[in-house]
Amino acid sequence: MTHLLHSPMWTSPRLCIFTVTLAITPAYAQENAGITNPPPVDQATSIASITSDRGIVTRPKRFTIEPSLSYSHSSSTLVAIEGYTVIPALLIGLINISEVQRDTFVGAVSLKYGFTSRLEAAVRVPYLSISEDLRERDIFSGTPVDNLRASSGNGLGDVELSTRYQLNDGVEGWPYIIGVFRARVPTGEGPYDVEQTTLFDDNNNPIGVTLKERPTGSGFWSFEPGFSFIYPSDPAVLFGNLSYVWTMEEDEGQANGGNIDPGDIVRFGFGMGFAFNERTSFSLGYDHSVIGKTTFERNNNLFDATFDRIQVGSLSFGLAHRLSNSTTLSLSVSVGVTDNAPNSEITLKLPLSL
Repeated sequence: MTHLLHSPMWTSPRLCIFTVTLAITPAYAQENAGITNPPPVDQATSIASITSDRGIVTRPKRFTIEPSLSYSHSSSTLVAIEGYTVIPALLIGLINISEVQRDTFVGAVSLKYGFTSRLEAAVRVPYLSISEDLRERDIFSGTPVDNLRASSGNGLGDVELSTRYQLNDGVEGWPYIIGVFRARVPTGEGPYDVEQTTLFDDNNNPIGVTLKERPTGSGFWSFEPGFSFIYPSDPAVLFGNLSYVWTMEEDEGQANGGNIDPGDIVRFGFGMGFAFNERTSFSLGYDHSVIGKTTFERNNNLFDATFDRIQVGSLSFGLAHRLSNSTTLSLSVSVGVTDNAPNSEITLKLPLSL
């Protein structure tokens, strides 16, 4: 799997985002088949969804505290070849193979409040602990000895502020449509805030940059407008989302490329939730992000990527169990289906409504 070191958005909690959402119970839908009025939110049950921008908004004057803990693992192997091929089975030159493994723990607390039956506001504060190991041989040299470099990072991540507004009542066969606006504040240390080390070849030419510690944030302000859709279809609930992430450019100094404009992101996802009974529910979904190329004013930054866009896709499933009228325990698992996605991610959440 390709390692996303070049992307400032990689360490942002943007790719590790799971929660519990609300959807209409199958029992209620059966009792009211054919009625065009939407079922009241009080009849909703917990559905284990995958992302934080799906679900009915928090009920008015209801305050929710949502602690969460997630763990993700990523591994990748990169082969670099400097040489030429005599015949398809014979290569003359130098081959460099590097392996990267990364483990990330994220502990977060989200606070949500419902101002009206349609409007909700939330804040999410994450804390990250990252450990990364890189095994490789000296680049473009004939040594048979592997080198192992380890680095880590701990600290506050990027704080997230969001608001959600329910646009319609879901009548006459329409799905519930909810507008979402999210802003991420660069409170964590970004790739350009931590100490860097430049790598050189035997001729003293710079060939790359490595970080002495892992960044815990993106280092950039970002804003994400979007929509989520919820469609009760007894006995399941269908959901989806579509959003666009715009990231502000920042001046990171002439040595780092001057003004840096991280690539914007198009995010979309869809899935289905199913309630086994009044307390337990299951969901299955897919999420995909298309990340644009980061541009540099001076084109002299060694973080620069070579691809115009990066595809990040993951397949997720979750299980939720309602412990009481105010508490639901949820567990979700994501598996990467593209080279740039984390191999696996596990998230546990326990929202408490007051």
